[in-house]
Amino acid sequence: MSSQPNDGTDFRAVQELVERLGLPVKKMDLFERALTHSSYVNESPRAQEDNERLEFLGDAVLDFLAGAWAYHHFADMAEGELTRLRSSLVRTEQLASFARDLNFGPALRLGRGELTSGGRDRDALLCDAFEAFIGALYLETSIELCAQFIEPMFEAACGKIFARPDLSDSKSRLQEHAQGNKLGALAYAIVNKSGPEHSRTFEIEVRLNGEALGSGSGSSKAIAEQAAASAALKTLGLE
Repeated sequence: MSSQPNDGTDFRAVQELVERLGLPVKKMDLFERALTHSSYVNESPRAQEDNERLEFLGDAVLDFLAGAWAYHHFADMAEGELTRLRSSLVRTEQLASFARDLNFGPALRLGRGELTSGGRDRDALLCDAFEAFIGALYLETSIELCAQFIEPMFEAACGKIFARPDLSDSKSRLQEHAQGNKLGALAYAIVNKSGPEHSRTFEIEVRLNGEALGSGSGSSKAIAEQAAASAALKTLGLE
């Protein structure tokens, strides 16, 4: 067995990944670099550069896109909660999950040591590769296409993020306030649905003892409930 990584096989895996994702990419060299770990460069004489610089760029692009997406989707959410949501969307575990869902593992270009120690499924390496991939996508296409690529993933992740007890989201804060002050029962009601089946917009109202406290809208019930809870916190003077 050769002591060198197989450049040809690894490059084909990178090309297959980009083609499978349906991205309008003409040059593969940036994406090849995005999926190249420093351990690979150390062992392969043909590899010129690892993904660390692209990772730096992709990190900044993802921060911006996550912040912009949260801002536009949660119009009533306070700055502190927007910051927490953005951080949750771009944390290491979440980006690694995105990479795992897209099956980045087989396309990672790793040195022998990283390969044998399970590097293809390690959160840190998958996160770094995903950030670098976004950096490459930004350089090769545009910020608009990056947004089209990542925003559906943000949308899908929100349900799980809002279910996490460690995230101090609007819905949890409103529930804690109502229970702590013995104000009564909270209920969330859908007051309107619009749009086609595959792209619905929900409008939800949160009620305390049957009285409306706030309403919000979003592309899922979870997002609309968060917006409604944030509006209710404002009504109660808690934001």
